[in-house]
Amino acid sequence: MPLSIFGFQALWSPFFLLLTLVVIGLYFYITSKKQHWFEETQPVTKKEITAFVSAMLLLYAVKGSPIDLMSHILFSMHMTQMALLLMLVPPLLIVGIPTWVWHKIINNRFIKPIFRFLTKPLLALIVFSGLFSIYHIPLILDNIKQNELYHSVFNLFLFISAVLLWWPIMNKLKGEHQVHGLSKIGYIIGSAILITPACALIIFASQPMYATYSNGDAWLKAMELCVPTSTLSGLTLSGPELFTNMPVMEDQQLGGVIMKIIQEIIYGVILAIVFFQWYRSEQDNAEEITQKALQDRQAYAANK
Repeated sequence: MPLSIFGFQALWSPFFLLLTLVVIGLYFYITSKKQHWFEETQPVTKKEITAFVSAMLLLYAVKGSPIDLMSHILFSMHMTQMALLLMLVPPLLIVGIPTWVWHKIINNRFIKPIFRFLTKPLLALIVFSGLFSIYHIPLILDNIKQNELYHSVFNLFLFISAVLLWWPIMNKLKGEHQVHGLSKIGYIIGSAILITPACALIIFASQPMYATYSNGDAWLKAMELCVPTSTLSGLTLSGPELFTNMPVMEDQQLGGVIMKIIQEIIYGVILAIVFFQWYRSEQDNAEEITQKALQDRQAYAANK
């Protein structure tokens, strides 16, 4: 059965598209016309523009295009959506928003203490991994998928936790929590390890875990999150099997695999960038590092 039966609004979310374009327009307006609102401004770079626009277009693709509709039909598409939303959009946003804009935002007297606390590297790892794992507990996910308020609130907090996760390794602001050098590699590997149990449970489960992808009534209720009720009431639907030939178990297992594959690809790219940055820094500062090591050795020998 074609997805077109759900209508243009469900497929392309025109209001979300309009909002995305407005945000991109505001970005260019603020960074080019309203720099006097900020301190120590610099011209926005092509790298920042590309990263921000890419983040917004990707956000629309996963939350406003047919991908979002498909994520309510196939669990594998849900996990694809989650992987891109949580692993790729946040680092692009952090890079895309100029440091002087970030400085203005996070130095607000109400935001600053909370932000500083939640961006502590270890805490950021635990919070994100915990929320991700809790989200994919069957009872939790099924309830969230069938309640618009729960769905919006939990997804917002999960996305914010992803931004906090990426902040220590992506931000360039002085005085903010940052993970440097090879410690970044340990941080990224730690993040990959912490969400592995949730993916493993999904991949190796012996039966379908989620009613919203296997039970017709629960699935129809979940579809109300992305399809107008008036449209659904005019359709005769029994379940997601109308739109796919993939068995529920295979779809579920594929979802867990997709999450890990996308995560490993993104993390692998970040790890490569971090390693080469560290290697280049070591080469550029080799003489200084050697001199410091000699001085430390001499000081140790003198005090021995």
